[in-house]
Amino acid sequence: MNLQKLFFVFLLIAVFTTNTFAQATATATATATIIAPITIANAIDMNFGNVAIQAGTAGTVVMAPAGTRTRTAGVTLPSTTGTFTQASFNVGGEGVYTYTITIPSADYTITDPVSNATMIVNTFTSTPSETGILTAGAQTLNVGATLNVGAAQTPGVYTNATGFDVTVNYN
Repeated sequence: MNLQKLFFVFLLIAVFTTNTFAQATATATATATIIAPITIANAIDMNFGNVAIQAGTAGTVVMAPAGTRTRTAGVTLPSTTGTFTQASFNVGGEGVYTYTITIPSADYTITDPVSNATMIVNTFTSTPSETGILTAGAQTLNVGATLNVGAAQTPGVYTNATGFDVTVNYN
């Protein structure tokens, strides 16, 4: 009988010893890096400059992101150009990060406050297009668009005080 008790004690020791060696523990740490928030600030407002129309013929003025402008159909660009420029924004954030660019996809209406006549600005484009890269934490983002001029557009200074939105977001 002692042999059976001794065997049983030996068996219990073996079971507990096996369970002790069957588990192991390791430790890990958690880390997070907060990067600088992405920023965008308006540097220059878009201005199509002086535009003339030929009576009875509509046309457009295309302002390129590079700051050049071209015309179509019944629009002429007089030699007294006035001030014309693309919209320009300063984008800042964490160096060498990429970001997406969202420019308006809907029509943007500008109005002459004296006559209440309107024109549509649309077909926005940008440089860089769709994605930018923050070299050394900064980049200039230029935006152009198309001004749609009516065949009998009323002379005046057209604007929209609320402006149009350009959004940037880290990739």
